[in-house]
Amino acid sequence: MTLPADAQAALDSFEHCSGWEQRARLLMQWGQRLPELNDADKTDANRVHGCESLMWLVGEQVDGHWQFAASSEARLIRGLVALLLARVNGLSTQALQQVDLPEWFNQLGLSRQLSPSRSNGLNAVLVRMRELAG
Repeated sequence: MTLPADAQAALDSFEHCSGWEQRARLLMQWGQRLPELNDADKTDANRVHGCESLMWLVGEQVDGHWQFAASSEARLIRGLVALLLARVNGLSTQALQQVDLPEWFNQLGLSRQLSPSRSNGLNAVLVRMRELAG
């Protein structure tokens, strides 16, 4: 399966990290690049429940491919969500249904750093994406 270009870029950059400190820094940089949602999108309808921190997600289908945007107040979560968006943006509905979240973060070398609550939160985001794509 071919990865979206952003996902491949993420994989390439994380592969060159020698340790957790470098990965953590890179994760924060990805989070800083995540475009902020405007206040109009930060509604209860767009809120992802199941995250410990406040999280919003919007998505639209353009020419059969999904584009998502998300926002979180937690810096680390912003980074993780930015990496999730890199993995799913541009996918068809069918491809989106097949994304293996634990495997993706495992490939990035980040799975050990995912606490159960962070894992649950990211899963909630993916479930919400699939609901929107439903």
